Amino acid sequence: MKLARPIQKLIDSFEKLPGVGPKSAQRLTFYLLHVPQFELDSFAQNLTNLKKNTKICSNCHNVEEQSPCSICQDLKRDQSTVCVVEGPLDVLAFEKVGDYKGLYHVLHGVIDPLNNIGPDELYISPLFERLKNEDIKELILATNPTMEGEATAMYIAKHIKEKLPGKVKITRIARGLPTGSDIEYADHTTLQKAIEARTSY
Repeated sequence: MKLARPIQKLIDSFEKLPGVGPKSAQRLTFYLLHVPQFELDSFAQNLTNLKKNTKICSNCHNVEEQSPCSICQDLKRDQSTVCVVEGPLDVLAFEKVGDYKGLYHVLHGVIDPLNNIGPDELYISPLFERLKNEDIKELILATNPTMEGEATAMYIAKHIKEKLPGKVKITRIARGLPTGSDIEYADHTTLQKAIEARTSY
């Protein structure tokens, strides 16, 4: 049996999403087929607005509705400390804990040669520009404790030590996070201890 073209097209679209296989894509599509039209219209509008109504912060590259973002504009935060994270969800995780009061820099990924992702595909160069132009005293490397996360942290630290020796203190979040895990899934206590027990890198 051949599926109707609109159904097959939506299944194909869902399959492009990370973690969604053919069966899940089919289930999602047929679920939406039975949803009231007004809910579908709202869903479609939210998808349309996702990129239209969000901006990447010109300073830290976090995703918000404004640029610079609310964190970068908050003068009560410690302007001399920057926490480097892989993605916006990591910022959200640290902000939920509430103990970190500095600024952020979002890389939007990690160095991953197997998937052809090098330093130029990430927001690493803007980080080095921030270090040159801003009075940053400490840089916290908070990439995930995975092979790619460690490689990215090492790359950043090595570049800073070579190009900007003595300019900034480089620290790495403590290994309170299990190796191979993601920051966004860590619990409150683990994240709190990881940021408190960070070490020189």
